[in-house]
Amino acid sequence: MEPIKVHNGKTVALMNNNIDTDQIIPKVFLKRIEKTGFGAFVFDEWRFLKNGDPNPEFPLNDADRQEATILVTGDNFGCGSSREHAAWALKDYRFRVIIAGSYSDIFYMNSLKNGLLLIELPQEQRDALAQLSADETIQIDLPNQVVRTSTAEYPFAIDPTWKHKLENGIDDITETMAYKDEIDAYEAKWDNIYA
Repeated sequence: MEPIKVHNGKTVALMNNNIDTDQIIPKVFLKRIEKTGFGAFVFDEWRFLKNGDPNPEFPLNDADRQEATILVTGDNFGCGSSREHAAWALKDYRFRVIIAGSYSDIFYMNSLKNGLLLIELPQEQRDALAQLSADETIQIDLPNQVVRTSTAEYPFAIDPTWKHKLENGIDDITETMAYKDEIDAYEAKWDNIYA
């Protein structure tokens, strides 16, 4: 997992509330087991018209927002079914940070475990971020837990354990492998672990 400490990026706003995992990545695209290749389908039913052309009204299709790595959105983001593919799709699309009012608990955990930084900010601050110009870069400072624009700073909270994992790129496998010597020593005590 790639560490996140200080991320400088541009924003795109999708201020809808209650965006569920089926809207993030429609179930028709969940036929793969790899974590990559889902970015092309993120928000598919909104990004594309029935004929397959890009929807010119959808924010992610704005030509000036194609470099955005920070999604600013509404409340209860990632609600609905437990679908780790939603986190995979957002990350594969290029997002590193999501800023919402709140998140579904399961989506929140899936995202953190996959290296997406999820930040909760109040409506007024998200509205200000949504109004930023397409060429403005903002800074996400995880060590100091602050979102910085050219004119404002917005502090955010994060669990210290998840902060440490994100800053150091520690996923579940990396964390388990840190105990490899102890695991090997334990397994060596047994002649046949299946007996």
